Amino acid sequence: MVSKKFIDDIKKFNSMYKLDMPASPKVRELKILQGFQDIISEEVKEAEDIFEMYKGKNSDDLSKEERLEILTAVSDWLGDMVVYCFTQAQSWGLPMEDVLNVIMDSNFSKLDQDGNPIYDDRGKVLKGPNYWKPEPKIKEILKRDLKQ
Repeated sequence: MVSKKFIDDIKKFNSMYKLDMPASPKVRELKILQGFQDIISEEVKEAEDIFEMYKGKNSDDLSKEERLEILTAVSDWLGDMVVYCFTQAQSWGLPMEDVLNVIMDSNFSKLDQDGNPIYDDRGKVLKGPNYWKPEPKIKEILKRDLKQ
């Protein structure tokens, strides 16, 4: 799912910037989680800069250069959030590759009884009748890795 180079780079980044890197899952102080929420909230708000790039146009009305600029900005914006999330996960000692695999498997269970996706008005995928929660499997992964 995620390249070994990416995971190695996250570890290198955490090491370089002297961020915590426990070998197994570790509960950290609440202020760490609150600080991370604040950082991610700032990152999410950066989408407003991307909204401005549309200049009141529909996507079909944008020039090739404008589309490229928007796609570049969206790539950087999403990439920054992924890096922040993986860096934070590393500082908690969380095995994110395993966790993400479970979450994706759970997402595949959201189809309706006929195997079709269900969406809300925003395009969010909703849970179907065969949906199963990922938390029990995530808990098993963490039990496996947790050292008291």
